[in-house]
Amino acid sequence: MSFFGFGQSADIEILLNDGATRKKPELELEESKREKCSIFYDGGTVSGSVQVTLKHPGKRLEHYGIKIQFLGQIELYYDRGDHHEFVSLVKDLAPPGELSTSQSFNFEFSHVEKPYESYTSQNVKLRYFLRATISRRLNDITKETDILVHTLSTYPELNTSIKMEVGIEDCLHIEFEYNKSKYHLKDVIVGKIYFLLVRIKIKHMEVNIIKRETTGTGPSVYHGNETIAKYEIMDGAPVKGESIPIRLFLAGYELTPTMRDINKKFSVRYYLNLVLIDEEERRYFKQQEITLWRKGDIVRRSMSQQASIAAQRFEGSKDKRASVKEDSS
Repeated sequence: MSFFGFGQSADIEILLNDGATRKKPELELEESKREKCSIFYDGGTVSGSVQVTLKHPGKRLEHYGIKIQFLGQIELYYDRGDHHEFVSLVKDLAPPGELSTSQSFNFEFSHVEKPYESYTSQNVKLRYFLRATISRRLNDITKETDILVHTLSTYPELNTSIKMEVGIEDCLHIEFEYNKSKYHLKDVIVGKIYFLLVRIKIKHMEVNIIKRETTGTGPSVYHGNETIAKYEIMDGAPVKGESIPIRLFLAGYELTPTMRDINKKFSVRYYLNLVLIDEEERRYFKQQEITLWRKGDIVRRSMSQQASIAAQRFEGSKDKRASVKEDSS
């Protein structure tokens, strides 16, 4: 028994099976604190061992049981200290008793449901982690290890192109078109902008990717916008009839899949925002929501190959539409 810091204590380490072979990207656990975490997927088994190392060999460690938990939690930062658990599993590793030597305890959580993607921002944190606990009379000994969960999707059956107009009566008329409305996280956004009428002096144009985060419900709802990427389309005045291509590579940005009403606590949506600035510093906006999704690993193509394929598909779909119009006429 340990009183006032005297007596036996122990260190705990959680080791994951196949941890050495799993991908380990960095996960932001707290502000300015990042750590490499193993990737898991929905339905996958989480197993490993809990290593208990006694600090003072020869002394016994009395305890009221050793356990490990697998937890999924959502924490809203405006409601700090109140964790919303959506996954809670526990395994008892040892009954109450004594440890006279350092020991290792195996555990396995089979085919664990992990319904949501791990997510961290300034306003909300969704995390999955293992917590090992040695229960004691005065103070428990605990250790937590985070894992990173990715949710995978299949290619959407319906993925229509986006076509919109920006207009100011008798001054400006612009059409812009993107090749599709749903993109995977390593995709390439391909599009074109057509200037049909230009009677104001535009000096700058760009496309932004905006992340819009909504947390809470009812009177405590909070909306936050963050500009993830800026892509300069042109710098200078366009002329009537001009067409400008767009190719925006998503792989270079830290993006997550679109999340809608996660556990009725928060949502994350993405938008393409077209911004025009004239010589008098007036700004004109046009915004369109896009859906982002994560797909499983495939044979990697180079970025130029991805852009070329996307452009061919985009041009091919336009040619088909044009031929349909001619046939109908």
